[in-house]
Amino acid sequence: MAEFAVSADGTRIVFERRGRGPAVIMVPGAMQQRAGDAMTAALAERLAARGFTSVHYDRRGRGESGPVQPQDAGSEVQREIEDIAAIVRAVGGTASLFGNSSGGALALWAAQSGVPVSRIAVWEVPLATDDDGEAAENVAVLRSRVAAKQNEAALEHFMKDMPPAWLEGAKAGGAWPGMVALAPSLVADAASLAIGPRESLWSHVTQPVLVLVGEQTLPVFPPAAELLVDTLADARRQTIAGQSHQWQLEAMESALADFFGA
Repeated sequence: MAEFAVSADGTRIVFERRGRGPAVIMVPGAMQQRAGDAMTAALAERLAARGFTSVHYDRRGRGESGPVQPQDAGSEVQREIEDIAAIVRAVGGTASLFGNSSGGALALWAAQSGVPVSRIAVWEVPLATDDDGEAAENVAVLRSRVAAKQNEAALEHFMKDMPPAWLEGAKAGGAWPGMVALAPSLVADAASLAIGPRESLWSHVTQPVLVLVGEQTLPVFPPAAELLVDTLADARRQTIAGQSHQWQLEAMESALADFFGA
């Protein structure tokens, strides 16, 4: 059953919890929302069966949660941190976080900001290993296009560095209009990856962090994982079954249950 938490600015953030035990909040990546995200829902069910309270939520601007507001411009990551904090309060006051892709960066920013987090697992955070200004430029372009209500152009820009087949497949399928509608929420994803400098990222994150990558992943992700392990105070890398930025359900269940149950 869906519940909601109220974020610091009054925005309602809708979430679904399953099971009883230590809380694990799934922080979605770009274009993920509860409706249509069967893989995360299945993972949540499996973690609940293993004795956790799993929490699957819609980020602001997605699904049943409240919208991204024009006044959020420039504070997108802070709003996401506040949303995570609101859910943590709603499920008992402390939680572990599992961040998928750019959701991993948001999870780390939440911990950096002092949200009561026990442990953090991240899957293939698409973090550039250098800070050449391109990431900040991408954020500026996205903000500009969203402000001009050019959501399709914003989404195309967001996907420009992904494998071309991803964009082509998205446009050819029936999901494209729904993806376009999520464009305002993608600024936070981009901004979470654009904050530097790289050598001092997340310097206040002292919690244990599990950095996960797939066995057959894309070339960008292993170097990003190594950067996280080198940068964070208490992080280790683990390779699990997965390919092309998609994890394998049984492998992810096992890795997270072992890590969060430690």
